[in-house]
Order: sequence, then C-alpha cells, then structure tokens
Amino acid sequence: MLIDPKTFDRFNMILTGVVVPRPIAFVSTRSTDGVVNLAPFSFFNAMAYNPPTVIFSSSRRAPGWQDKRKDTLTNIEETGEYVINVVVDDIAAAMNATAAEYPSDVSEFDIAGLTEAPSEMVKPPRVLESPVNMECRLVQVVNIGEQPHSHGIVIGEILRMHLRDDILYEGPNGLRIDHAALKPTGRLAGNMYCHTDDVYELVRPVYTPQEEQQAAD
Repeated sequence: MLIDPKTFDRFNMILTGVVVPRPIAFVSTRSTDGVVNLAPFSFFNAMAYNPPTVIFSSSRRAPGWQDKRKDTLTNIEETGEYVINVVVDDIAAAMNATAAEYPSDVSEFDIAGLTEAPSEMVKPPRVLESPVNMECRLVQVVNIGEQPHSHGIVIGEILRMHLRDDILYEGPNGLRIDHAALKPTGRLAGNMYCHTDDVYELVRPVYTPQEEQQAAD
C-alpha cells in the first residue's frame, strides 16, 4: 500500500502505529494564576547533550472543547518553565487518568492521586512518584500546521535532573541507568502501551582505517 498523508483518512493512526514505542513526557506546569497542570505527551525525545535539550509536541486546541487551548502549551509559553517526569509502569495508570481534557482550574495531580514535590530551579512541581524529573526552561516553541490541527514543538533546556537512587548503578565509565529498575512505559497507538523489560544488546561498531587496510591486504 502506498499512502499519501494529505489524503489518507486518519493518517495519524498509521503514523503513531509505526513510530513505536515512544517514551512519554509527563509534563507538569504552573499557570500564571498558580494552577498546577499535569499532562502526558508521547511525541517526545532527547535532542542534544550540550546544552542538554529535550523536545515534545503538543496540539494547540483541546479536543472536545469549543475554544479551549491546551493548558500545558499555554502555561509554558506564558511562564517559560516546566518539568518533564518520566512515565514508568508503576504510574502508568495514574498518567492515563490525566489524559482527559479537564477544565483549566483543575489540577491533574488531584485527579491522578499523585504527589507534588518542590522543584529546585522552576516553579512547577515535580511528580514525586516518578523516578526521573527534568526541570526545564523553554528555549523555543516551533509552530507547525494550521488550525484546527496546529501544534507547538516545545524545545527546552534541562536545568536540573532528579534521579531516584535505586535506578542507578556504577558502570565501567561512571553512573548508568538500570532500565530493569526504571521500567519505563512505552506508548504504542490508540489505547495500547508496552513494557520495556525485554531488552538485548548490540555493540556499536567502530570504523578504523587500519582495519580497512588490513582487509585489503
């Protein structure tokens, strides 16, 4: 089958079904009025080490509402601060509870029964139950698409990262993440998610001109 994304009905279902599994950014923000918001986004990844840069994408309109903007994107654009909390299996159900479009004066921390923890450099709180929290400062929002399907790609710099001690181990080159202890949740398509505890290793090859010359000889 050959698909033209511009004409294929519900192409989004195809796209989210093949770009898998995706990590989930559980983003906590605080509005200018002081209301805390918490919402999950699976268009999320790390982009650079120096400066430490992460991105996620959010639609601008809240589906199912007349003229409501997405609280997360609005709060970030107005305050320039947010926290990305990593979703793991232990809080996957709580994360899912926050995925509905609630009124802007409702805190999803209360909906999900999660605990606010103070951040060090930004005003939005961290999710205490998440083993990894990244305090971020907004670098840029890149607008893509047009209404009613416009999105904002949020580019942020990590100012502080909080790591629970039990997900760390001392590797040959320093501290590493124990993914068996972390148990990150993977996002598939529709209502489907996956565990990420079935892992294997592939050692990255290193090219050297000497090996090429030896093979030629």
